[in-house]
Amino acid sequence: MKTILFTLSFLFANMAFSQTHQILKHNGEQLDVNFIKYENDMLHYSLNGSFEEIKISKYAVSQITNKQTNLTQKITDRIVVDSKSDYKLVQVLPKEKTIGLKQVANFKGVSTKTKGEPPMANVKHTSNRVKTQSASNGYPFVTIVENDGKYEAIAYAY
Repeated sequence: MKTILFTLSFLFANMAFSQTHQILKHNGEQLDVNFIKYENDMLHYSLNGSFEEIKISKYAVSQITNKQTNLTQKITDRIVVDSKSDYKLVQVLPKEKTIGLKQVANFKGVSTKTKGEPPMANVKHTSNRVKTQSASNGYPFVTIVENDGKYEAIAYAY
């Protein structure tokens, strides 16, 4: 009787900690995880046997599949930037939304300041310049930090 109870408890405990979802990233990597939630453009999950919550940006994830029901949900489409003319496809992200993306380059420069233009227009000009530079190198994501009329941009890829 004890062995039957032990065996049943072991099976139920194993099912409770088994990986229930598969995350497919845009770079081709597949992760077997326990999906927790999707909140603020971030997927929260834990690895097998761990209660630690790990985050990944939705921009790094292509799809998530529930292994039990075989239901697949598309998270984001892959952004392909081939040339300078694709600068409108480049996404400007805050630093916290780049988890799971690979940092590939840094750009530095002087922010655009046009006499008579409001500060918001200057930010837009600087953003367009950084997006164009990022697109010419084929990078789909960028973060921009401005300080005292200068900017630093960090480019990310899958």
